[in-house]
Amino acid sequence: MKLTDEQIKEIAEELDCGMVVYVHKETKEIKTILDFDSHVDADEELWEEDSNEIEENIDMYFQFSPMDSRASFKIMELFTENVEDEELKKKLELGLSLSKPFRNFKDILDFENEYRDKWFKYKSEKYIEYVKELLTFLNGEDWTQ
Repeated sequence: MKLTDEQIKEIAEELDCGMVVYVHKETKEIKTILDFDSHVDADEELWEEDSNEIEENIDMYFQFSPMDSRASFKIMELFTENVEDEELKKKLELGLSLSKPFRNFKDILDFENEYRDKWFKYKSEKYIEYVKELLTFLNGEDWTQ
């Protein structure tokens, strides 16, 4: 399956928001559904039409799921390793070593505008790489147009 850079970016953004993404193998149409395993209280009715279409034709879709927590944690660690501000780097390392590392990481970066922006750019790039790796795995060929 060949996808455009825009489609890959769209899939990456949806995954980063906690969605599950389905791409039709022939039409390349993208359908996005909330990850109900992670959001058990969500109203499934909002996604019912797309869910039914996908379930009835599941063999026609590639499924992309969000990164697992270990992979997400690793991305935070790698970002932290490249932080040049030593004080901030120590805060992030400490935050990652305590309970609730995801919340700690977010809370620390919320007050660091420059690094907060760098974090979002870095995470976006990593999610795009993740989608490209999944595409390579799913179809064993180059993911570009």
